[in-house]
Amino acid sequence: MISLPIRQLPPRFAATRYPLWLVLLLLLSSTAAQAQPKAGAKKAVDFTLAANGKAAAIYASGNDWPGVLRAAKDLQADVQRVTSLTPAFSTTAAPAGKEVILIGTLGKSTLIDGLVKQNKLDVSGVAGKWEVFVRQVVANPMPGVDRALVIAGSDKRGTIYGIYDVSQQIGVSPWYWWADVPVKAQSTLRLSAARHTLGEPKVKYRGIFINDEAPALSGWSKEKFGGVNSKMYTHMFELILRLKGNYLWPAMWGNMFNVDDPLSPELADMYGIVMGTSHHEPLTRAHEEWKAFGHGTPWNYQTNDSTLRRFWRGGMRRMGTRENIVTVGMRGDGDEPMSEGSNIALLEKIVNDQRTIIAEETHKPADQTPQMWALYKEVQDYYDKGMRVPDDVTLLLCDDNWGNLRKLPKLGDKPRRGGYGIYYHFDYVGGPRNYKWLNTNPLPRIREQMHLAYEHDVRQIWVVNVGDLKPMELPISFFLDYAWNPDNIKADQVAAYT
Repeated sequence: MISLPIRQLPPRFAATRYPLWLVLLLLLSSTAAQAQPKAGAKKAVDFTLAANGKAAAIYASGNDWPGVLRAAKDLQADVQRVTSLTPAFSTTAAPAGKEVILIGTLGKSTLIDGLVKQNKLDVSGVAGKWEVFVRQVVANPMPGVDRALVIAGSDKRGTIYGIYDVSQQIGVSPWYWWADVPVKAQSTLRLSAARHTLGEPKVKYRGIFINDEAPALSGWSKEKFGGVNSKMYTHMFELILRLKGNYLWPAMWGNMFNVDDPLSPELADMYGIVMGTSHHEPLTRAHEEWKAFGHGTPWNYQTNDSTLRRFWRGGMRRMGTRENIVTVGMRGDGDEPMSEGSNIALLEKIVNDQRTIIAEETHKPADQTPQMWALYKEVQDYYDKGMRVPDDVTLLLCDDNWGNLRKLPKLGDKPRRGGYGIYYHFDYVGGPRNYKWLNTNPLPRIREQMHLAYEHDVRQIWVVNVGDLKPMELPISFFLDYAWNPDNIKADQVAAYT
């Protein structure tokens, strides 16, 4: 079995103190500045998105993923934000014009598949990969069209990332809505015709955890949207995708993601967000759901196992075929230890029973449903004392709530099928003291700690507690950028990130 010894990690970096408003302004303005399109003299290889009062039409096959079609509409809106020109958009009529934008997913778009069969579109390094896109200019893609800017993805999110990559290139920040980042007006938009791809993300699942969100986010959501509901979450889903993330633990203090608004999980799946639940919410059931549906019985598997199994079974049945990473294990009621000491035999039985429920409700072997076991706080003691879970379950290692990793796999150890993940913190409510609102984790330390995780092959899940989302724009952007490809941000490049 794999041993995970406690490592002596380097001391914290000293945080350089700048006013929060200045740091945030630098982040958001630099993001927009880096994304400005090329202007001026047209090169022969450039593709014109907009010029002379006209914008290239956008076409996507109607049988593509609904989330792809929705993101394509976002591109239409983004071009309008920059140029005040609204491109034509169609999923049915063949595009017309000398230059058009074609969007599609391999295996879902007959148009894209046709370009591949005709050897007009190079999908080497794309087909069969995870969340990869290619952007390429294709000559004479169809009758009546001279050139097309083709955005093709290996899967749903790959295509979506390709779309939002163009949006960022033309100057639309991922934070345009959440932080009111202004868009610089341009009358002409051109992109290089050179083939462009970012490759596969180095970390498979990259996301955020909305936590301890009352009264700030909860109160604002109630005022603006009537609650923490799908009207708010669609903006959050879009933000995560624009930042090249794919994973969310939803708000859970006083909130029930799947119950408060049944549209929320449906829209998450449509957008392309993989949902999860926190370290103490097994089998997709929010903590608040036990208060609502536990019939006042104790959260105790030794005395109330049948009620708990029915409760968890309902969560798995409700999940259906939507993309989720299912939390397994059990902690005490309300983010507390389950019992005094480490009852390994009991927790092993709980996990085994949960996996039986997973298999029965999904109608496939349990190891075909992504799962994770969070070694958070006292749960790490179970692992240290010898408890193990099946190899397909991701071991979610954790920091100490203050941004310092507690455990890492040994270098060179045999890989686990489910791999390893990290649960990290930018915000914390608990002992010995809370830290909220202020940007307390300096980027150099975040990079140093997550670099250690990456070098130790912790690459399955990276999820970070961001509290109310705001004012964590800077570290969220950094965390998700770094998760996509840690090799792109060296230690001496962190300062330049802002």
